Amino acid sequence: MLFLPRLIGLVLVSGSCVFAQAADSASPEAKKAVEKKAGDEEKPKEDKKSDDKTVHSEHSLQIGAQKIEYTATAGTLALKDAEGKTTADIFYIAYTKKNAGDAAKRPLTFSFNGGPGSSSVWLHMGLLGPKRVKLRDDGFAVPPPYELVENEYSLLDETDLVFIDPVGTGYSRATKPEDAKNFYGLNEDTRSVGEFIRLYVTKNSRWPSPKFLIGESYGTTRAAALSGELLEAHRMNLNGIMLVSTVLNFQTIRGAEGNDLPYILFLPSYAATAWYHKKLPADLQGKPLPAILAEAEAFATGDFSRALLLGAALPKDERAAVIKKMARLTGLSEKFVEAASLRVPLSRFNAELLRDQQLVLGRFDSRYTSYVRDPLSSMAERDPSADAVFSAFAATFNHYIRTDLKFEDDRPYNILSSVGKWNWDADNQYVNVAETLAESMSTNPFLKVHVSNGYFDMATPYFASRYTFNNLTVHPELMKNVIQDDYTAGHMMYLNVPDLKKQKDDLAKFIREASVPPAK
Repeated sequence: MLFLPRLIGLVLVSGSCVFAQAADSASPEAKKAVEKKAGDEEKPKEDKKSDDKTVHSEHSLQIGAQKIEYTATAGTLALKDAEGKTTADIFYIAYTKKNAGDAAKRPLTFSFNGGPGSSSVWLHMGLLGPKRVKLRDDGFAVPPPYELVENEYSLLDETDLVFIDPVGTGYSRATKPEDAKNFYGLNEDTRSVGEFIRLYVTKNSRWPSPKFLIGESYGTTRAAALSGELLEAHRMNLNGIMLVSTVLNFQTIRGAEGNDLPYILFLPSYAATAWYHKKLPADLQGKPLPAILAEAEAFATGDFSRALLLGAALPKDERAAVIKKMARLTGLSEKFVEAASLRVPLSRFNAELLRDQQLVLGRFDSRYTSYVRDPLSSMAERDPSADAVFSAFAATFNHYIRTDLKFEDDRPYNILSSVGKWNWDADNQYVNVAETLAESMSTNPFLKVHVSNGYFDMATPYFASRYTFNNLTVHPELMKNVIQDDYTAGHMMYLNVPDLKKQKDDLAKFIREASVPPAK
């Protein structure tokens, strides 16, 4: 059923108009009663007890055989300094199941996306929330105007949900614009989001609840960093962390002079992409995707790694064999591979694979393509997977926040914003919060981690995620707390409905198992 709450709202408003017209011939008392009823229906509940601006509204959602009654809260929560002065207002949207029983047993999940500079809208309206953006079932674009549908795969049946927009995103702002830079950095962002979580848990009496984080892309970096921040600053242990399209160690995705690791870790994704677009030799093209990935992974960690390691010392016949095998697995020409010295950056691959069709590939999801304006360009000039969905999310969210959640703010809602220079605090090294996560898992051995990987994700490749967790410095027993699930789409795998169904089942199972107290 499409956009049911909005349709009901239109019926109620129309009904109020009909009654008001009919009341023109009624007594003054009857008119006042009708006007009061109409006003009560349209007026949201607003909390004016503090500096925080919040609006509450009541809704319901059908998930399987279960009807979920829930309260939606949209608003801001003020962050204050040691003198009690507000430094920033964090915008959030929370969904809380009604009549859920003991809050100590009801899981609570905090969700955010990445960027840095992204609002929480993607996980909110693509995977977790009660409404989702309607695209094609495979996640591809539809023409405007866009619409929302009931999300029967929402996680609201398993956990209450709080979607956080870090400072500079959504409606979240620093009190003084010139102070926004104080929130733009790995540690600065972690502290402010951690303080928001502490305040929300305290103000809503949720300290006893099982607590989870879910982040996507840079949001996975934030989630790992928060596992340490919440533990060290607030003594808050988490039950679980859900990582969607993971990057914890930036050395795995940022190729540079002297860093060949990304070329190894991207290669299986190149092979998957070439297979999808039917650019592999016939004998490979007829194989299922798992077989292609297995062969590409073996080559990447074997002969290909050896070739990069040896460089000019690699014998010519071996080099020729590696070039031939790489071309065979990636759909590129041997001439192109050789000219690139085996090191093909993502932007070059995305521009080259379908050059004969004048198409460029998507970065977030390499299944997507779009026509290029400059067929001679050596670099990808756009990301068609971003072009396909960004406007749909922006348009539907801006309508939803006012019409369904009754939150009104005339400022632009920053779906994606430029946060200027981000302070990575890495001392000329690659950021690696995997160490923070390892320390959190060692300190809190009950902490569970779920990792969602997309085969066609070219922003945070699945094999890079594998590498990170294969090299996590924790006791082997603790690695039993890590679960990795793979999906057949890209960075936002949940846009593909078959993956959305699977991911809902995978995450629901994870939350249930991580919420259960260990046997005594």
